[in-house]
Amino acid sequence: MAWLELGKKRMYMNLTRALATTSRRHVVGSSFASIFAEQSVYTSARCMPDFINRSYLGAAGFCIGTKENGTRCFHASSQVWARSDAAYGLKTPKKEKYVRKDSRNQPSVEAPYVPRNATSAKSNPDKTIEIFEGMTLVELAKRSGKSVSSLQDILTNVGEKIESEFDPLTMDVAELAAMEVGVNVKRLHSTEGAELLPRPAVVTVMGHVDHGKTSLLDALRLTSVAAKEAGGITQHLGAFVVGMSSGASITFLDTPGHAAFSAMRARGAAVTDIVVLVVAADDGVMPQTLEAVSHAKLANVPIVVAINKCDKPGANPEKVKLQLASEGLLLEEMGGDIQVVEVSAVQKTGLDNLEVALLLQADMMDLKARFDGPAQAYVVEARLDKGRGPLVTTIVKAGTLVCGQHVVIGSQWGKIRAIKDTAGRLTQRATPAMPVEIEGLRGLPMAGDDVIVVHSEERARMLSSGRKKKSEEDRLKGKMVQIVPTTSEDSEEGIPLRVEMPVIVKADVQGTVQAVTDALTTLNSPQVSVNIVHVGVGPISQSDVDLAQACGACIVGFNVKSPPISLSQAATRASIKVILHRVIYHLLEDIANLIIEKAPGTSETQVAGQAEVLNIFEVKGSKSKGPDVKIAGCKVVDGFVNRLATMRLLRSGEVVFEGLCSSLKREKQDVDSVKKGTECGLVINNCSDFQIGDVVQCLEQVVRKPKFVKSESGAVRIEC
Repeated sequence: MAWLELGKKRMYMNLTRALATTSRRHVVGSSFASIFAEQSVYTSARCMPDFINRSYLGAAGFCIGTKENGTRCFHASSQVWARSDAAYGLKTPKKEKYVRKDSRNQPSVEAPYVPRNATSAKSNPDKTIEIFEGMTLVELAKRSGKSVSSLQDILTNVGEKIESEFDPLTMDVAELAAMEVGVNVKRLHSTEGAELLPRPAVVTVMGHVDHGKTSLLDALRLTSVAAKEAGGITQHLGAFVVGMSSGASITFLDTPGHAAFSAMRARGAAVTDIVVLVVAADDGVMPQTLEAVSHAKLANVPIVVAINKCDKPGANPEKVKLQLASEGLLLEEMGGDIQVVEVSAVQKTGLDNLEVALLLQADMMDLKARFDGPAQAYVVEARLDKGRGPLVTTIVKAGTLVCGQHVVIGSQWGKIRAIKDTAGRLTQRATPAMPVEIEGLRGLPMAGDDVIVVHSEERARMLSSGRKKKSEEDRLKGKMVQIVPTTSEDSEEGIPLRVEMPVIVKADVQGTVQAVTDALTTLNSPQVSVNIVHVGVGPISQSDVDLAQACGACIVGFNVKSPPISLSQAATRASIKVILHRVIYHLLEDIANLIIEKAPGTSETQVAGQAEVLNIFEVKGSKSKGPDVKIAGCKVVDGFVNRLATMRLLRSGEVVFEGLCSSLKREKQDVDSVKKGTECGLVINNCSDFQIGDVVQCLEQVVRKPKFVKSESGAVRIEC
């Protein structure tokens, strides 16, 4: 065992040398002292096999290894470890107060739960980026906030081969990639390098309801459309081309003037070049007139004022001009740039001057467009035909729309099967500023959507499915935001609960569906909430009746045919209310009456009658009859007094007491009520403080229903 004794001596020498040189090896010494300074007992390391061929420094001390395999035993006496650290220049670490680490990192109870992947959400519906033809993958990654590699993976999955990140992308491919990362896109079309040719002007006729907009257009194109409209008011957005006497052609858009069709007027202003503001000379500036002016200003479109009905006896065009000037319209007669033309649609006077004003304004604007390449079009109206399917009325803004092309309109797609002009004739192509009706879509798009031409059916399917998915996600997120939990505090305070009235809307065209839906949502009140569960274009079908029966909804049909007798009988058996109308006024009135009928109402206290105290009678009580009772001899001066009602005692206009009536008699007979002009005697529970001249009021609880309010502009609302 000589080698073991030799190992002990070497170990002791190395430990002594290490302690003597701690100033030069501060790190080792400090770790050594911090671990073993408090050990005062005999320490012995475990015996372990050593297969290490080199020397190394361990955490528990100094280990010496040799090339021979064997066992190393380390021993140290208590005298070595009992020495003070100060003798070797070491600082003794201070003891810190023990603190539980779990309590530091433990979240508060009020902290909301945050999922692990919440920060890396895929969709961002609030973010919108601009895309254009020929943008690179680097530019798309910069605008969307995603990495180039992730966008490359997306394009590979959709079947696009991108060799370099600087290769140009088409707008369709850029939109597909943007929809996959969850951002909205706005397409930017450029005319750089394209040949621009003159095009006809697109003119929108706007104004207040019943000011003669459609009659003026009838006079221009020598037809009668106003007579065909239900109620004599326009309820659709019509587009047609009018050939002027000078040989030029102008595309006109006729917008409805009722307050419910504000979205249609906004769409007309968005696609137009010039706005013709029609104002009746005998009526002046009205609310929808001001709304049309605001739509034109928002769209940055010039205005030409046409003062109609100048042939009427009460016409005052000068007053109309002053009203327009007071609203901020600078007329030419007052040093501005807005042309004013006095016309009469009935007498057909002033139409030549209006034509000259429109052509002059179009020449000043120098309207040009690109005729070559794929078309850019705007949906004016969409409807569902029983034999031809979805029909879309569009106005081409640039390019040429050709029959047989694949198009994507909103979230719908299809191949153009036929193109018809405003006269109903088939045509193979549509050029800029030309309103046409196309058929061949797989579904009905929304009015106001853009028409996008794609090169293949596969690309059309991919764009359509991506847009449907994105719109559905946005709809569900918006619906989740609108859900507000109902608390029990409201019911305790006496606030009536809000009743929901589900409604199914069916109309003849897509724009009318949107207008009726918007008008019905304005009838929401604190007591009744109008919930549009389903909208559609076309007549009322059996599926609508089944859905109404399932959710307890009423069916609203606007400008649609009456359902078959069998369908009407099925709706009657299921207690489903079907409301059919062709005029927006009558529809809103019927729906408002239905809302008022369904509203729970507000409970209020009102005075049913008053009685004056003329005399006071006191009846002595006994053990068998009870305590003393004071009877007020009264005369009813207003209304009536009911025995089951609450009585309020007034003295000099101030409330003295309020309680239930325990007895009401007339001529010693118990009665339930006493009318005006009749004397009676009454007793109020726990009230004995009567004085001659006091006033007793009879209070009753009534339920007040909401009221239907209609303004002069045609706007309606429910007032609670």
